[in-house]
Amino acid sequence: MTHAKRYLVTSALPYANGALHLGHLAGAYLPADIYVRYLRLMGKDVVWVCGSDEHGAAITIRAKKEGITPREIIDKYHELNQRTFEHLGISFDYYHRTSEPLHHETAQDFFLKLYKKGDEFEERTVEQYYDEDFHQFLADRYIVGTCPRCGHPEAYGDQCEKCGSDLSPSELINPRSTLSGKTPVLRPTKHWYFKLDKHAGWLREWIATGILDGKQHHDPRQWRKHVVGQCLSWLDGGLQPRAITRDLDWGIPVPLPGDEAAGKVLYVWFDAPIGYISSTKQWALENGKDWEAYWKGGDDVKLIHFIGKDNIVFHCIVFPAMLKAYGDFVLPENVPANQFLNFEGQKFSKSRGWGIEQHEYLEDFKDFPNKEDALRYALLRNLPENRDSDFKWDEFVDFHDKDLADNLGNFVNRVAVLTHKYYDGVVPAVDGPWQDKLEEVNRLALELGRELDNFSFKQAIQLFLDISSWGNTYLQDTSPWQIWKEDPDSLVVKECLFVSLQIVTLLSALCEPFIPFTSPRIRALLNLPPLKNGDLTGIFDQLQKGEALLPAGHRIGEAVILFAKINDRKDSSRLEIINSQKAKLEEVIKAEAARQAAQAPATVVAEAKPEIQYDDFSKLDLRTATILHAERVPKADKLLKLTVDLGYEQRTVVSGIALHYEPEAIIGRQIVLVANLAPRKLMGIESKGMILMAEDAEGRLGFVSPPEGWVNGASVK
Repeated sequence: MTHAKRYLVTSALPYANGALHLGHLAGAYLPADIYVRYLRLMGKDVVWVCGSDEHGAAITIRAKKEGITPREIIDKYHELNQRTFEHLGISFDYYHRTSEPLHHETAQDFFLKLYKKGDEFEERTVEQYYDEDFHQFLADRYIVGTCPRCGHPEAYGDQCEKCGSDLSPSELINPRSTLSGKTPVLRPTKHWYFKLDKHAGWLREWIATGILDGKQHHDPRQWRKHVVGQCLSWLDGGLQPRAITRDLDWGIPVPLPGDEAAGKVLYVWFDAPIGYISSTKQWALENGKDWEAYWKGGDDVKLIHFIGKDNIVFHCIVFPAMLKAYGDFVLPENVPANQFLNFEGQKFSKSRGWGIEQHEYLEDFKDFPNKEDALRYALLRNLPENRDSDFKWDEFVDFHDKDLADNLGNFVNRVAVLTHKYYDGVVPAVDGPWQDKLEEVNRLALELGRELDNFSFKQAIQLFLDISSWGNTYLQDTSPWQIWKEDPDSLVVKECLFVSLQIVTLLSALCEPFIPFTSPRIRALLNLPPLKNGDLTGIFDQLQKGEALLPAGHRIGEAVILFAKINDRKDSSRLEIINSQKAKLEEVIKAEAARQAAQAPATVVAEAKPEIQYDDFSKLDLRTATILHAERVPKADKLLKLTVDLGYEQRTVVSGIALHYEPEAIIGRQIVLVANLAPRKLMGIESKGMILMAEDAEGRLGFVSPPEGWVNGASVK
């Protein structure tokens, strides 16, 4: 990645309607924190902004249910989420609120600038549901009814939370108002629409080729495949004007004179991303900086959005179109959107009690030493960078005990103990060259930096672990404790401890972006100050010059236990915390099983098929593959046209899963394909293969997928 003068980093504004769970942390905040901490250590001029998204119908609905005001809701969750972020080491430069006057002013200015251009908006009078008892138009979330896709009776006017389908209120069967419970009536109302469709041409070129206004803006090969795939799928479906106003009493008033805008606010999708700009403005005001240098700095600025995959279209299509329509703003250099993190094999669900929220983790693990870095590390090892991943408590234990305690912690502790035992805590002097011993370590460290530049955080932490493993192996292979018994003045022992101390010093710096609470503890053990901005640049320079990071004669501090093991025969307190989390989930499973048993139909299992011989099965050529592109088949409600990558070739497959999955939601999904099925034409499209799916008693379909990280084209037997 080429470096810029300034970096502007954003993370998706969390909705101030509830607490955030671990999936949110893994999606948009932990990766951004790692990247920003790394940039700071490299001495870069970087600003990282975020804040609470505090408008929209969902907040007013919750307020009505709880009998309090929207302000009380947003104050509660803004403070909770901000405090939790701080406790987990999420180091925003500024955490703002969209309810602040500066944001209202910024969003209204944005609207007026586009409105006055005359060709970015259009006015439409549309039929919208109206509650006659409450005398108000109903936002999508104020309308429920039966989903036309799956039959769920409590689908919202914008989405069915059972099957995940995007909906419009007019599609609902038997709609009713959540306010009065009665059937709403349709009434005309006027709204303003952003002409997103007029921007389709340059958006496609910019996303597909990286070219903007005739210049190479970015390398699209550096964007994640599922990001590009989802965007192109949206563009293939045709962009439409999007309503940017709505009838609601909670939000930013539409800044137009007269009665035509009375009772109308800016749609939350329009005002929320502008929150990145207002947050930067507030940071600049409080720090004596120029906010425009970070938003209108042209080629001198790199804008990076960290988000989850559900926000890809808004950050790669809608918001860039808004910025370019306004003029002078930079567009994102990259949008390294993560996919979703599941929890013990299922989606996070607050209503079912499945999962754990960030503040709950901090409370439940309050007696767990170094709990912040233990969580950060476990999430980092499981980041859903290119496909959905899964958080499991057993893996949390393994990552903690095997990687943090046995690998990193044990190495640092042994080196410190031996240095005090043999040399009274003083770094020994060595005779002759020692640099060749660290060639592999230096290579790994520089490669780690390149992986962070490219947003490959899982690979970067693996390289960090490889450095620690190399140090452990070097120490074990040399076995200075055996040599010292025979020769306390041995040069081999001195060189081994000197080299090992250089590795510990390097690890103390490299771990700061990943596990920032551990870095100062290792630095204190080495009797070194905490890291400052720019220190890693100096360390990399020293590595390349072959200079010692910790000079001979330097006195280190006493050894400490960095990570107390969870599986400890002498102390079960940490394991008991984990077991209590598992017990909570067992109760959820029992409750869910009881509920399903009470509601289950008489027949829940599909009828078994006739017995076959092994030779029948062996004729199937089952292969792992990845979905590269997905789009709906015109005039076929059930069909999706997919492009799948088998490693050795790409194929078109037509699959009847359109009622169960949105095209953009399955880009990047790994699947199992029947690769030797005879081609057949469906709706005029030749389909070469069949995707394996599982079907439950309710007719829901789920992908049969290989384990994470398998190569495409692997044989399934």
